[in-house]
Amino acid sequence: MRIKNNLFWIAAIVAFCLDQLTKYWIMQTFYLGQTQAILPGIFHFTYVTNTGAAFSLLSGKVEWLRWLSFGVSLVLIAMALFGPALHFWDRLGYGFILGGAIGNGLDRFILGYVVDFLDFRLINFPVFNLADVFINVGIACLLISTFQKTPTSHHR
Repeated sequence: MRIKNNLFWIAAIVAFCLDQLTKYWIMQTFYLGQTQAILPGIFHFTYVTNTGAAFSLLSGKVEWLRWLSFGVSLVLIAMALFGPALHFWDRLGYGFILGGAIGNGLDRFILGYVVDFLDFRLINFPVFNLADVFINVGIACLLISTFQKTPTSHHR
């Protein structure tokens, strides 16, 4: 049996597993609020929790956000299972978005918050996690896909 959109599933599984493994490592290795400089003043691991969305937007709205993550995940799974075969960048993009959405969604359902730890201090960026990275990489893949699809020209 051949699996349709196989790269979608591979990307989703890799993104989800890497996200959950790194969050588990942070929770087992650091105490909440602890920071460890990797490149002092530039990049640190800092264990924080986030009850909101990206950049702590909608902080405290975990109930609504957990269901949003769940809904997005179901739509993406249905699209990959029942929709047409996707193009390369679409498979990769949607797969990474699914892996990230499930990673952060699972945190919200089980923990009531999302575990964040990637801390880029050089640009004073909010602390984030690999699920966030994968969601953004997925969006970049979808943008690449969009730009690769050229509209058909109609010649008279």
